[in-house]
Amino acid sequence: MTTSAPRAESAQPRTSAPATEPNQPVRVGIAGSGEPTIGELVQQASTHLSAMVHGEIELAKAELSTSFKNAGTGAGFFIGAVIALFYATMFILIAAAEGLVALGVPRAAAYLIVFGFLVLVMGILVLLGRQQVKKVKAPERTISETKETAAFLKNPTQYTS
Repeated sequence: MTTSAPRAESAQPRTSAPATEPNQPVRVGIAGSGEPTIGELVQQASTHLSAMVHGEIELAKAELSTSFKNAGTGAGFFIGAVIALFYATMFILIAAAEGLVALGVPRAAAYLIVFGFLVLVMGILVLLGRQQVKKVKAPERTISETKETAAFLKNPTQYTS
């Protein structure tokens, strides 16, 4: 007959405290009073403050990403206008004007026609870029939420849930 090895649970010391859920504090206050202990209040305040700060950070990210997208799009239109101006002055003016001259338009008039067309294109690009930049806004909701949080932290007894 072989003897069995001792069980692992018998090697562990037993505690008399009941098992609790991980996020539930152990009651140390007056039994049956129904009032939370100081430790529970501190834990709840910490949890709520952490959730509030995380929420405000997410709100700021959402608002700023929209504003940055509009700013980037507007800047892209401005850059497009500058690139169009650069290439237009070097290649398109000469090629288009000379093409008009080949069709019988006087040289000065041909160059002025091409220049006017390019100014029109650049004006449209500038207007589009300006529209996009005007859409950039401050993160208003985040600012107001942060002000409310700061007011609460300065005087928490003034607010009730």
